Amino acid sequence: MGFRFSFDDYKPAIAMIGLQCIFAALAIFSRAALVQGMSPRIFVFYRNAIATLAMAPAIFLSSKKSGNRLSISLRGFFVISVTALVGVTANQNAYFEGLYLSSSSAASAIVNLIPAITFVMAATVGLEKIKARSWRTVAKIVGTVVCVGGAASMALIKGPKLLNAQILPKNITLLNMLGVVQPEGDTWFLGCVLLFVSSCFWAFWIIMLVPVSKHCPDPVISGTWMLFIATILNGIFTVLVDDNTKVWNLPTPLQLATCVYAGTTSAFSFCVQSWCVSRRGPLFTALFNPVCTVITTFVSSLFMHEDLYIGSLMGAIAVIIGLYIVLWGKAKDVEDMKRQRAEAQDAIIDDSEKDLEQPLLRDEESDDTIKCDKV
Repeated sequence: MGFRFSFDDYKPAIAMIGLQCIFAALAIFSRAALVQGMSPRIFVFYRNAIATLAMAPAIFLSSKKSGNRLSISLRGFFVISVTALVGVTANQNAYFEGLYLSSSSAASAIVNLIPAITFVMAATVGLEKIKARSWRTVAKIVGTVVCVGGAASMALIKGPKLLNAQILPKNITLLNMLGVVQPEGDTWFLGCVLLFVSSCFWAFWIIMLVPVSKHCPDPVISGTWMLFIATILNGIFTVLVDDNTKVWNLPTPLQLATCVYAGTTSAFSFCVQSWCVSRRGPLFTALFNPVCTVITTFVSSLFMHEDLYIGSLMGAIAVIIGLYIVLWGKAKDVEDMKRQRAEAQDAIIDDSEKDLEQPLLRDEESDDTIKCDKV
């Protein structure tokens, strides 16, 4: 039997590679817009607002197909609001502030910490089982340590520069608003810290999807609610922090195009990732995250003239290695879960077959009894 090529089998992989290219372009162009003078808070507000509008057709089709209502309970609204506050508003503000203060390549590399941080949080709240003598648990712990060590080396151990440096232009950031004035060119560490905090918020968002799904099973409806609430919360946050009304303007085509691109791709990536998860599972989508890191580092270093250090490069490689170690341990868990489900289904089938055989045996015994009575 020869090998048969099926294009459908490669569609999820092609979709994820294309999605990583979209994410890489978002990291590069959003930093360019921030360096040009756009406030990170304004960018997050417009991104979530446009994403909410872009999700409107999807939520209409989803509610019409599944029959689920758009309304949610008061408790569900509270859970979604907390998730939107921490997992969307705080996460994105910390991410884009850190993106501006560090670089596009650093942002795309530190994002790979999310599976490791999620494992630590899940183990803390009891959602992840830890077995000391299990190779899977050891792999996840070792991978987490390697990821965190790689991120720390990116922030603390720069080393020699690989390419020409570019001085970071001045910009009004949240740190300046809070009175933390950093010297020019000395914002890398703070940027990496904010990116790490953003990854923690992102991991919290992943953990909170469990209670969110209980109150709102449809991911399209819950995702739209989160984007809508995050837009309102970020608007309030921007008004409190940025007292200048001119920050709401987008004077350059780059800033306007970046906001539109970020909003529409957020809705598009949500649909693509949901489809890939349904076809291949969540681990499959996480395996492609380092592709974004490679593309972003290559493009931003050659064409955007961002600083690239040996220590940062080695740290990024360590983060990617740690990511795959964690994913290997998680993949083994998934295999065990599938095997246990298969064994449980086989046991149910065996029990049902025994139940069917027992009446037949009873019928045969009754027939033999009747024949003996006749004799």
